[in-house]
Amino acid sequence: MDNNKMLIKAIRLMNTPDGKCTFQYGSVANTVFIESTGFFAQTYIEEYQKVAHPAPRRQYVVTMSGKLRFTVTNGDTFILEPGVLLLAEDTEGDGHTWQLIEGERWERIYLVLAEGAESHFIPD
Repeated sequence: MDNNKMLIKAIRLMNTPDGKCTFQYGSVANTVFIESTGFFAQTYIEEYQKVAHPAPRRQYVVTMSGKLRFTVTNGDTFILEPGVLLLAEDTEGDGHTWQLIEGERWERIYLVLAEGAESHFIPD
């Protein structure tokens, strides 16, 4: 079987040693168990999300609708859309910003990782 069919695309937001935010492309294997403390769905935008911000906790974000452009500290960007998991691990520093570029709203599910849980993110 093609190994690419066994993977789900993912992008990881993370802190650099100097506390800034960057990202890397990768994937998560199908059917891997990721230990979480729960999940919640969200469609509205909280005030802190309208400006540069770090992730409030380690979490996966599953986009159900909407297409977004994320920008990290050095100005680099990536596009997040349904079918691509976001692993938010940039929990310190200035963090990231995002802008909805397609769709009426960003419908998403947050999967909060348990303390010390393995993310199972595989860098490209």
